[in-house]
Amino acid sequence: MTNHYPTALRRATLSDGSLVDVRIAEGRIIDVSPATGHGGRDELDLDGALLLTAGAEPHTHLDKALVYDRLRPDYGDLLSGIRQWQAHARHLTEEDFADRARALARMFLANGVTAVRTHAEIFPSGDPLRCVRALAGVRAELSGVMDLQIVVLPKNDIDDATIEAALDAGADLVGGSPHTAADPEGELDRLVAIARRRRVGIDIHADERLDPTSLTMRRLARALRREPLAPGTTAMAGHCVSLGLLDPAALHDVAEDLRRAGVSVAAAPLTNLYLQAKDIVAGPVPRAIAPVRALRDAGVLVCGAGDNVRDPLNPLGAADHLVTAGLLVAASHVTIEDAHDCVTAHARAAMGLESAGVEAGRVADLLAIRAPSLAAAVAGGAYDRVVLHRGRVVAQRKVTERTVLDR
Repeated sequence: MTNHYPTALRRATLSDGSLVDVRIAEGRIIDVSPATGHGGRDELDLDGALLLTAGAEPHTHLDKALVYDRLRPDYGDLLSGIRQWQAHARHLTEEDFADRARALARMFLANGVTAVRTHAEIFPSGDPLRCVRALAGVRAELSGVMDLQIVVLPKNDIDDATIEAALDAGADLVGGSPHTAADPEGELDRLVAIARRRRVGIDIHADERLDPTSLTMRRLARALRREPLAPGTTAMAGHCVSLGLLDPAALHDVAEDLRRAGVSVAAAPLTNLYLQAKDIVAGPVPRAIAPVRALRDAGVLVCGAGDNVRDPLNPLGAADHLVTAGLLVAASHVTIEDAHDCVTAHARAAMGLESAGVEAGRVADLLAIRAPSLAAAVAGGAYDRVVLHRGRVVAQRKVTERTVLDR
């Protein structure tokens, strides 16, 4: 596909049903006005396709992706999945990490996701930074095509110097999973101290367990309320499954801490619904995802994440933000519009990115999809898609469909 920077998108349908022309210059929307006709030279005629903000994936694992068929892991829980992944990862080369990351990034892009935040594991032996270097290389390849952020993901036996070396090697933020450490509070304090010292953001895996006493994300929020991170950085807590087990008063208190500290929450419905509660074979089974609607109502910035894609922690995953939105509608009882915000505008905000969408002044990261409505797009289906990143057409999909019912 050749590079294409259209000066205008003609005959685009907005989610409210209006038909508009959208003018673009230097990667931004400069005007949205009622449609006047077909596209001319250097313009793209969308012929009524639905025009939406492009997707953003705030929490995924490009390093683990697409090894399920090769590994065929046991049908296990979170801890068994981690063990199987770490045993497999010992033998993986930097090239293997890069190849799979590149393949998954392409899947995201084709589906209309133009911004991705990935976690990158560092290892306790051998070449600990090979995954970080691989992802930094893929990020350089994707420059101008996709915004890619890298979060270093150390396990508990990784020392400070190695974490800082990962930041030097290309990681953008400090991450970790303090709730799995022998001393969760101490591990969280250590990660926050590194983020402060390096003046970068923090993005932790938080309380990915059905235990209402596991609230490391609250300790994070209180630490950042006492002493914020460097200006311009972001703080995120992914998963936060334990919040779904709190009573309303306790949840309100934690949500207030998160809101005041500016800590966003990334809910990962597919992976957490798959991994959690597998030991419950009788009786009530919790939904095992962060309480999206309650957090949103409390003013917390909540985004939706696809998380793992076809790896030892999840055999599924479509790398499609619209699939994640649909899961949020079904599992969290938010509206279709709110769910779409969680995987577009709110995900971009949580990642510290500029606002995108069909509005003058915004970044022209857009998805044109030949679906009759936003509800139809979120419901899923084989629809044509055109994807723009900063005004450049970076992906196109054409669907051909025939059945014996066609005349």
